[in-house]
Amino acid sequence: MNEKDTIIKLLEQLHRLPLHEIIFVVNGSTDESFEMIRNQSKAIIVHYQQALGHDVGRAVGAKLADSDILLFLDGDVPILAEHLVPFIDAIEQGSDIALNDISPWIGMFSNRDYVTIVKEFINRSMGRADLEANSLTAVPHAIRKEAAQIIGYANLSVPPKAQVIALEKGLKINAPASVDVITKNRLRARNVGQQNAVADLIIGDHIEALKTVFDIKGPRLSFMDQIRQRQLTKV
Repeated sequence: MNEKDTIIKLLEQLHRLPLHEIIFVVNGSTDESFEMIRNQSKAIIVHYQQALGHDVGRAVGAKLADSDILLFLDGDVPILAEHLVPFIDAIEQGSDIALNDISPWIGMFSNRDYVTIVKEFINRSMGRADLEANSLTAVPHAIRKEAAQIIGYANLSVPPKAQVIALEKGLKINAPASVDVITKNRLRARNVGQQNAVADLIIGDHIEALKTVFDIKGPRLSFMDQIRQRQLTKV
């Protein structure tokens, strides 16, 4: 959405890779993003005049894609082609989902924001503390096409819920590489400051994901009660 300042740099890197197809979902843009993509690339362009909202475009693109490996990017964060290869390679080596390892960029736990904390809590709730705060909410990431079908394309519009479903289905998830999208994230009015709109949206997505974890794991999630001897209360 309105990425004319970065979209050409993104295209330059994608054109350096032997990709089967490139799909752009132009999401409610009012700038020249559509024309710039059309003039600079043979990519498939899906153009919505009205904004779809966060992450819905990824679900649309995944469903339309014909490729065996789906690599997800945002238009406002150009990433060197060399830094994208590990995510593709991880899927080729047998992973179902390859996440961006943001651990080097988030600092000590005491300094983390609410969004990062809730990301890690979801992973721990599913018994995957090793994933730390790594999440489908962060690009770049790659997904096997068959895995996207198992998760359900519509669920990709709520990334943490999609991740919970993937873990519940036993899909193989790892974080093979680190790309700094934290400090390079484009600052906008809606994603700056305490309790900004984007943070609230992401936390809301994780609350929805947490409801899915409760449905799967029960009220204690993956955290066993190793202190109380509850059976002694039963008569």
